[in-house]
Amino acid sequence: MANEGIVIIGAGPAGAAAAIGLARMGEPVVLVGEPRRFAAVEGTSVRVIDALRGLGLRQALQALAPPSPRRAVWNGRYTEANQESLVDRERFDRGLLDDLEGLGVKLVRGRVTALHSAPGLHELEIDTDAGRRTLAADFLVEARGRAAPGGGAPRLRGVETVSLLQYWRGPAGEAGSAVTGVEDGWMWMAALADGRRYLQLTIDVASASLPPKRALGDYCSARFRAVEAATPFLRDAEPVGEPYARTSTAVLNEVVAGDDWIRVGDAAMAVDPLSGNGIFQALSSALQAPAVVATLRHDPHRAALARQFHSRRIEHLFHRFARIGRDFYAQELRWPQAPFWAARRGWPDAQPLHATVTPETVRVARGPVVCEGRIVEEDVVVTPDQPLGVWQVDGLTVAPMLDALRAEDGSALDKVRGEAVLCARFGLEPARAAGLLAWMRAQNWLI
Repeated sequence: MANEGIVIIGAGPAGAAAAIGLARMGEPVVLVGEPRRFAAVEGTSVRVIDALRGLGLRQALQALAPPSPRRAVWNGRYTEANQESLVDRERFDRGLLDDLEGLGVKLVRGRVTALHSAPGLHELEIDTDAGRRTLAADFLVEARGRAAPGGGAPRLRGVETVSLLQYWRGPAGEAGSAVTGVEDGWMWMAALADGRRYLQLTIDVASASLPPKRALGDYCSARFRAVEAATPFLRDAEPVGEPYARTSTAVLNEVVAGDDWIRVGDAAMAVDPLSGNGIFQALSSALQAPAVVATLRHDPHRAALARQFHSRRIEHLFHRFARIGRDFYAQELRWPQAPFWAARRGWPDAQPLHATVTPETVRVARGPVVCEGRIVEEDVVVTPDQPLGVWQVDGLTVAPMLDALRAEDGSALDKVRGEAVLCARFGLEPARAAGLLAWMRAQNWLI
């Protein structure tokens, strides 16, 4: 059994992003995966589309509908604050696999049925359409999402939550989506232009009173029909098949990297779907994973630094998305004593989403960063709102520049003098110096 070098398990956005990044670096990588086995629709933002385009995922992008408004009926108020492009995840996942092959990533289409790991060696058994096959690798990237085995590692879990997804079919029409609160949870509804409708009810596991499985379809239909915000999505439509139940509890794996493995995407941390950041968070945790993998494989003297970089980044992203969800839950005030809402408006903590920054709270410290495809340690600017540190802004290394500006006159520096320091000490053009100084002031690094 030949050693493949790096094996990635999971063909979703996180696995695809890691595979493309590693292949571009010249690393030996093979991805094992298959499209998800149930129909679903998600919303994607412009920044997700830009990231997918940057990865060269042309076939996957074809699964995205044109932008449409995301309607919300929250706390009794109707808004259309955002736009999103709905994506058919089955088609999207198939497109990802085709894109990976087109980009030269070695691919095994199938499902891992067994994984045997020892230090420096991972052996996989895979079911494919052509039959059973085996692979070996010296490094493993776990990207199977929420389905990834926990391996006995500790996990931080949010309030236990389940989502019931029901597929409906109606006449063709405009694409769009909506979210609304109900007393025991919230509903998300999406309609594709071809008449497919996807309606999801998210409720609390502890307080929910669900019927037997055989009656779940009628239960979901009745729940959706009773909500006014769902009416446009049900008009002239009928449910198809049985509802699909899946956990949507926020989960953070507290150990996400070892000497010869890492976790990315939902396998590392899965967020509450209310944040609407599923694909974005998967990409966020995976785009810099190739540098972590390369460092662990080739620079063992920096292995601890690479693990620290990946672990801190995953934890930071998890709490950021958790607080986004918490703050959105807190805006819904119609059922303050209902178990669903009472349990979620204060989790994971009371810390603000954006911490207050003043010049006195800004400091320069050593921290891990990505440099030329490796994790290295550099001086970074650490603030309450950027605890991981800022290394570069627009290609400029900012820590020495901030130190130089502060050395001139503390945090209160005349604009003309500040620009002159940046030009003289660091060779910046006047316009670039002015822009950087204005940005630092906007971030409250300087007065």
